[in-house]
Amino acid sequence: MTTLYLASASPRRRELLAQIGVSFATHVVPIDETPQPGEAPAAYVERLALAKAQAAFDTLADHQDAVVLGSDTAVVLDGRILGKPVDREDALATLAALSGREHQVLTAVALVSQARAEARVVTSTVRFKPLDRTQIEAYWATGEPRDKAGSYGIQGLAAVFVSQMQGSYSAVVGLPLCETAELLAQFAIPCWQQTASA
Repeated sequence: MTTLYLASASPRRRELLAQIGVSFATHVVPIDETPQPGEAPAAYVERLALAKAQAAFDTLADHQDAVVLGSDTAVVLDGRILGKPVDREDALATLAALSGREHQVLTAVALVSQARAEARVVTSTVRFKPLDRTQIEAYWATGEPRDKAGSYGIQGLAAVFVSQMQGSYSAVVGLPLCETAELLAQFAIPCWQQTASA
């Protein structure tokens, strides 16, 4: 029986995997997430998703029937990766830059087993309505932006900033469920395991 491990501490990714009825255990190994010089955002998120999955796989006691899922998300504006804010001023500047504009959210999902590794990258486009300084400061005061790439969470309070979105909502949250389900099927891991019949 295949055991799926999630190489992420993100509660959002745990919730998304549970949403599609997949059984998993969490196994997180820290890795260096520094972008390489000149690295394109799509290459960056794919490299990190694979690295997270591989690092976790390598530390498992039993590799035989294990599959590890790694994922990474980057918010990109004008080709620049916007990471988690380092402080209040960084978050306020990021949100001001996103105000009234479109940006891209790139999420990679990777699966690693003893036999192979596969990854997919999904790009979505998000447009923010124009934000004033008062709104931005009030949002920072909620505490939500502190641990979020791009200083916002679409699944949380910042949903009111989003005027348009094209692509995968679940990918913007942190895990593209359509592509994840397709990859899981390639590794013989079904969705909807947790659904009880009446």
